[in-house]
Amino acid sequence: MRKNWKYWGFFLAKTLAGTFLMWALWRGLNVWMPEPEIFLRHRVNRFAQNLPWTAAFLGLWLFAVGLIYLIIWDQRQRCRVCLRRLRMPVNSGRWDRAALFSPPETQRICPYGHGTLATPEAHVAAAQPPIWTQHEDIWKELRELEGREP
Repeated sequence: MRKNWKYWGFFLAKTLAGTFLMWALWRGLNVWMPEPEIFLRHRVNRFAQNLPWTAAFLGLWLFAVGLIYLIIWDQRQRCRVCLRRLRMPVNSGRWDRAALFSPPETQRICPYGHGTLATPEAHVAAAQPPIWTQHEDIWKELRELEGREP
């Protein structure tokens, strides 16, 4: 729990970088396509009045939504301790017993053994959140198992 600040700090840094990128693209859009001049004391709104500007704005909006999705998706696929991408996906469970006994899930592990993320594949009643299981010291456990050879 002590090192969890690193996980959320990285998420905040990615979010701030994405916000800065979107702000820069917005400023670039306003420089590239300036507001129309005042005509007969009437300022025309660009949105829904100017097709190229409206299309560029909607494209920018779609890019922003996709960027937010990628930031969140990438953060969910990282180790909560060392921030490395989780690897070695292993599918477990069975689809024919998805309701009660062994629902299918995908487990990914940190390459350094800090923890395991179990993502449910079948959402029977409602969406279940992924479950992060932190390992204390996986290498110590492996050394103990190695020492008990018959």
